[in-house]
Amino acid sequence: MKASQGLEIEKKYDVDDDAAVPALDSLPGVARAGAPHTAVLEAVYFDTARHILASRRITLRRRTGGTDAGWHLKLPPLESGGGTAEPQQRRELHAPLGQPGVVPDSLLVHIQAYLRGAAVAPVVRLETRRTTHALYGGDGTNLADLADDRVTAERLHPGKGEGSVPGGQQWREWELELVHGGPELFAPAEELLVQAGARPAGHASKLARALGGGTGGQSTHNGSAPDGSTPDLAAGKKAPAAAVVTVYLAGQIQEVLAQDPGVRLEEPESVHNMRSAVRRIRSALAAYRKLYTARPVRHLRDELKWLGQLLGGPRDAEVLLDRLRGHLGELPPGEGVAAASDRVERKVGGAFDDGYRQLQEALRSDRYFRLLDELEAFRDAPPVRSEAVARGRRESAKAVDKSARRLRRSHKAATRARRGTDHENALHQVRKDAKRLRHVAETAALVRGRRAGKVAKAAQRQQKILGDFHDAVIARDLLITVGSRQEQTAAAAVFAALENRQDELMKDAEAKYRKARRKSRELLRRGVL
Repeated sequence: MKASQGLEIEKKYDVDDDAAVPALDSLPGVARAGAPHTAVLEAVYFDTARHILASRRITLRRRTGGTDAGWHLKLPPLESGGGTAEPQQRRELHAPLGQPGVVPDSLLVHIQAYLRGAAVAPVVRLETRRTTHALYGGDGTNLADLADDRVTAERLHPGKGEGSVPGGQQWREWELELVHGGPELFAPAEELLVQAGARPAGHASKLARALGGGTGGQSTHNGSAPDGSTPDLAAGKKAPAAAVVTVYLAGQIQEVLAQDPGVRLEEPESVHNMRSAVRRIRSALAAYRKLYTARPVRHLRDELKWLGQLLGGPRDAEVLLDRLRGHLGELPPGEGVAAASDRVERKVGGAFDDGYRQLQEALRSDRYFRLLDELEAFRDAPPVRSEAVARGRRESAKAVDKSARRLRRSHKAATRARRGTDHENALHQVRKDAKRLRHVAETAALVRGRRAGKVAKAAQRQQKILGDFHDAVIARDLLITVGSRQEQTAAAAVFAALENRQDELMKDAEAKYRKARRKSRELLRRGVL
């Protein structure tokens, strides 16, 4: 069963024991404050022995008491890097209470990419005496809740269940969380709460405070940023080339981690999105490989190729199946269409199932978890050659120009190739080179701005058109395999009609490609300089 989820938007404050909650109905847009309601909440927080989840600002707990008893998983803030001075927006997933020590699979699936095979166990027990002040608008809408929390925290022995570490902690804090109100409530509320003695919280969560971490939390098991956020590009347009690549790779690594749960849950587009991120990383490593020591780059590219191929199996089958279902749906219903549909479903659907099974096995493997470790290690401590100190603007421009020349060569090869399989394979190479140019231009856009963005869009346009061409080639070849041309059946006639449809789509796509190339020829020739 999938976990239910919502979006938590809140701001936290530290406050002394003797502070009084101010008159909240004086806030703009607040018509009245409800009568305070007090509940005692008991929560046990789970993490690894090395606090991997806490280091990434992820909290996993089982809470009893109050109106939302159950298992809660809070994922990293959606807008990382803002610290505790800004309201935090976090996805929060819920599951029923179940067994005290058994984390629901519906929550575990969302953190496997971070746990990487490590087990979770109780690390902190919290008792919170929470007094909630509900804020209502003039129409009775619950705009926000102010939680006045008095907390007692107890650290637990790692790996020893409920045994506690001597010496607990106690503190008081306020949390202002939006319910149906807008973020404009935060500024006047903060002014009012600060006047009453509140201070912006010095910790990201109750768990971070209990474990002794501040706003930054702790470092992970491989030294990455505490929340895995994309680093800033120091020195802007004057940044060294390796820094430009690091920022780009960080965003793509974050995308791989973000898509991991969706791939495991077979959610639409997750495989495609993860595969695209993997391809972007490979393209960047290939284009800028001379900046780095050769061996780690070569190893990462090989491992990313392995993962990309596994992602490609179910994704390609999914695209092919959707395509053929659409074309079959355009034909008049009848015995032939039904028979052809059945063959296509068995052939392509079976390939999808087999591909997804292999992918799921890979996502549970040590090899996949090592790859994630190695990607983050590369991001956090790039193996840059000591002499590789060139500026990002110059190196990215060179990389774009080199990729553009590669694209021009593959186009010329396609124009000279014989019609048929040679020509189709040559156009497929053009597509792959356009894709690489697009990805390299995306890195250049970090320091080269709009022109690099235009190059990326032009390359993407060619890539997409030739992607349609390649999909039609794959569909045609499958139809030839599935539908025997020697058959004298209604299904054979359907397969022949579908083959003709693919031939038409190939011709249309090639004409669109020639037009797109003419329009972008000068732009791609000049590059980003």
